[in-house]
Amino acid sequence: MKNRNSNFELPTSNFQLPASSFHQGFTLIETLISIFIFLLLLGGTIAMIFNLYQTHSFQWQQSLAIAEAKRGVELMVKEIREAREGENGAYPIEKAGDKEFIFYSDVDGDGKTERVRYFLGEIQTETFVKECRSSVDDGSCFVSFSDFLKGNLVSAQLKISVQGDLNSSQEYVTIYIDGQNFGSLCKTGCRQCPGNWEGVTTINVLSLAQDGILNIEAKGSCPNPKSEPNCVQPICKDDQGLFSFKAKFELTITQEVQTPRLKRGVIKPVGSPATYPPDQEKITVITPYVRNAPPIFEYYDAQGNKIEDYPARLKDTKLMKIFLVVNVDPNRPPVEYQLQSFVQLRNLKNE
Repeated sequence: MKNRNSNFELPTSNFQLPASSFHQGFTLIETLISIFIFLLLLGGTIAMIFNLYQTHSFQWQQSLAIAEAKRGVELMVKEIREAREGENGAYPIEKAGDKEFIFYSDVDGDGKTERVRYFLGEIQTETFVKECRSSVDDGSCFVSFSDFLKGNLVSAQLKISVQGDLNSSQEYVTIYIDGQNFGSLCKTGCRQCPGNWEGVTTINVLSLAQDGILNIEAKGSCPNPKSEPNCVQPICKDDQGLFSFKAKFELTITQEVQTPRLKRGVIKPVGSPATYPPDQEKITVITPYVRNAPPIFEYYDAQGNKIEDYPARLKDTKLMKIFLVVNVDPNRPPVEYQLQSFVQLRNLKNE
């Protein structure tokens, strides 16, 4: 039996899987771009939500401020309407300003008349200190105060003290304020180079301070150099060197500064005869968001004519207008809200 060689071969296949049209994943660049777009969308969404929250919060605050101001106007109208003579015999109206109104009324129903004050602003007191020195024979030194005026001045006091070679009646320091001679310090009672301030004096400078600037000169004087050849010489010494005299100026300013807070002050009468002690005034805030440029209070006579002249406001006022502009933030919308009301002073209408 013959062996036969087999020529059998497995058939080969030409079949191939079709190429996939999908990528197996994102490339690095595509991933970064996707993250960037997502962050942009997320940031925009957060900003929109935050802006909506701020707008809603502001509108809510504005609504509360308006409601508060309305209650304040209603209170003012009620109390002003019943204005009457004070327990001390004072006329019902004490002050009739554009942004301050002082009157007498029984505001708590106890049968006694309180002194009531509605005002926009607050009283501020500040003290400014400056020094100057002269290092020559009979010399001068200068200081200047400015930028202290913020509202209506109530008082302005300048305290002056000196030290130096000032132990003789011929040795003293003369003070000039805005060119006016306000007298001399240390004509008597001062010592030579004492190391502390002497010759203290205080000057009322209210009228001079109204323009917001005070220019002051301190001048070492020697009216009779023959009898006192060495007067006001630089023989005193401190850590800055020799000096003939030094001057210290302390300017104390009290002024009424306008603020957005509309306030109410009440003083109860005390004693017999009755008085209204200013230090017993109880102050509350009516609303903290008043933005009035125009007057809060306007005054009218019996014929309805507006009264501009101040003295006439006190005796001729029969009708008043109260006007408030309210805004939590004047730099943002919505626009300012205006409140207006008229009130007749019942106890004055027939006078």
